[in-house]
Amino acid sequence: MTQFGRRGRLSPDVAAARRLVLDAVRAHPGAGGDPLVLVACSGGPDSLALAAAAAHFARRGVLRVGGVVVDHGLQEGSAEVAARTAETLRGLGLDPVHITAVTVRRGTEGPEMAARTARYAGIAEVVRRTGAAAVLLGHTLDDQAESVLLGLARGSGTRSLAGMPPVRELDGVTYLRPFLELTREQTLAVCAAEQLEPWHDPTNGDTTLTRSRIRHRVLPVLEAELGPGIARALARSAAILGPDARFLDEAGGELLARARAAAPPAPGPGGQEPGGALRLDLEVLQEAPEALRRRALAAAVVAAGGQSPSHERLGALDALARGRGAAGPVQMAGKVSVWRRRPQPGTRGPGHLELAGARPGGAAAPESGPASHEERREG
Repeated sequence: MTQFGRRGRLSPDVAAARRLVLDAVRAHPGAGGDPLVLVACSGGPDSLALAAAAAHFARRGVLRVGGVVVDHGLQEGSAEVAARTAETLRGLGLDPVHITAVTVRRGTEGPEMAARTARYAGIAEVVRRTGAAAVLLGHTLDDQAESVLLGLARGSGTRSLAGMPPVRELDGVTYLRPFLELTREQTLAVCAAEQLEPWHDPTNGDTTLTRSRIRHRVLPVLEAELGPGIARALARSAAILGPDARFLDEAGGELLARARAAAPPAPGPGGQEPGGALRLDLEVLQEAPEALRRRALAAAVVAAGGQSPSHERLGALDALARGRGAAGPVQMAGKVSVWRRRPQPGTRGPGHLELAGARPGGAAAPESGPASHEERREG
């Protein structure tokens, strides 16, 4: 007997899943009125449990819930899996349900990143067609723990160690992750209680992929050697670091705006040189705390058309901003060159930085922060 036709006690895992979904949607600023939210569903246990929880409120008229199923076309029979998943979602009461087929282009990105890029592009297109207010993703506490370990393995900073944010804006789409407090064991229990048969992605067991090795080899060893509860502890660390990372990023953005405003005028509009370069006042940067200055500099590189810098490259750029060593150029990934310029005639102070980007207008490169590593799947 499924939970929506049940007699007797409601499964505590189903109750927890429903509560998390409703809380996440109601906390979203676009939840007023009668917005449509979409569940991104692969047919796996996590996203299928998410769809079942959201469908409970759709059946009661509390929420308007649709679904989006992405067919990556990377496995034989993927179209059939997508069709079965869409039919399951319709059977739960989700409407509309869209299947979007995407082409995964493997350039300089790895296979996981290339699939993620294609997936989010496909979801964004469905959001534009439907006018959905938000998309629900099925990442769980276990996924969060894996993300934190990936960040540690890369030697990442606060942002990566904060894992996946519960709310994220990407290309004009709002993504919500209600299940970051729910374990994978619980999503399986929700599927069992709802009598749903999830699809199990064979690539999740492919230990040639780093995330799969963490899931199947690293975390079990940590649990065995350090005791149970490691995944929950890692996820708790991410939850603690998340607000700190967001605060520092926002403060770094404000510092960048001040440094641009205080820099000497440039020939182009908005303090930008022709060809995509921008200027930053060194006095503003040098007076700021290192944590904020480095964030402002990293954001400036992206604004100039480059890629988010590595720790080593950011250290070289920070030394340049502090007046250390030669005046440049310091080369950043994405073909951005940075020089330290002397004060203009008639002015005082340490001068300014000039970042010359390869792309006119300083168009931002694709994000390469934590969220570009953390989402290989939606459940």
